[in-house]
Amino acid sequence: MIGLGTYAFFWQHSDRVDDPLSLVGAFEATRELGVELFQICDYPPLESMGDGELRHAAAAARDLGLTIELGTKGIEPGRLDRFLQLADVFGASLVRSMLYGPDTRPTLAEAEHWLRTALPAYEAAGVTLALETYEQVATADLMTLVSSFAEQSLGICLDPGNVVARLERPRDAVELTAGRVVNVHVKDFAFARQPGWVGFTYGGAPMGSGLHDYPHLLDTVRPRERDVNEIVEHWLPWQGDAQTTVRTERDWTRITVDYLRSTL
Repeated sequence: MIGLGTYAFFWQHSDRVDDPLSLVGAFEATRELGVELFQICDYPPLESMGDGELRHAAAAARDLGLTIELGTKGIEPGRLDRFLQLADVFGASLVRSMLYGPDTRPTLAEAEHWLRTALPAYEAAGVTLALETYEQVATADLMTLVSSFAEQSLGICLDPGNVVARLERPRDAVELTAGRVVNVHVKDFAFARQPGWVGFTYGGAPMGSGLHDYPHLLDTVRPRERDVNEIVEHWLPWQGDAQTTVRTERDWTRITVDYLRSTL
């Protein structure tokens, strides 16, 4: 299923615009595009909401016919326990996270211990934990960790664009993780020359115009055949002013959704 994530609304949620979009506003914008899945990922207000606010947001999602996934950073047992509680509130069946959190950088041995502590509750609740590929941990190490668990409640959130900062090739990350991918983050990326030809900037691009070989990902991971959701994100630089940035962010979202639908 195609979904939108909070990173598709990065600037619209931010305090750099005059009237930041609320979480429910993002839900409504998602349904306006005919999309029925939303991933609340790395959205700081979620963790400070009271019970009433959480129930209101969950009810709004249900009223709009949205399926919800969640996302955080870190795998310390207390954090994973909290997000399992939030998953129950939202009826979410997937929580995406990363090995490192804001205040924690576990070794692989510590990560395995924490995951073995947390996973039984996830499995019992029918919630999948998806660990994202990114530059702080080698993809091979992440796969070694995930592969040490037979439980299908643990898998990979595949974001090939992230690994480039570790001098890994996106295509290699796709092929290495394919068998355990349970979630895909969809964004295109490209290099651009800096002024004066003094280096490059690595950043986002409208889907289908950059370096991401998404057909290769589809052929290798087979997300549609395996019911793996594809979540739209962006790496959109600030465009000079709020109006232009928000308009471009919305355009990129439509472009990406149209691209994904064209490949169905």
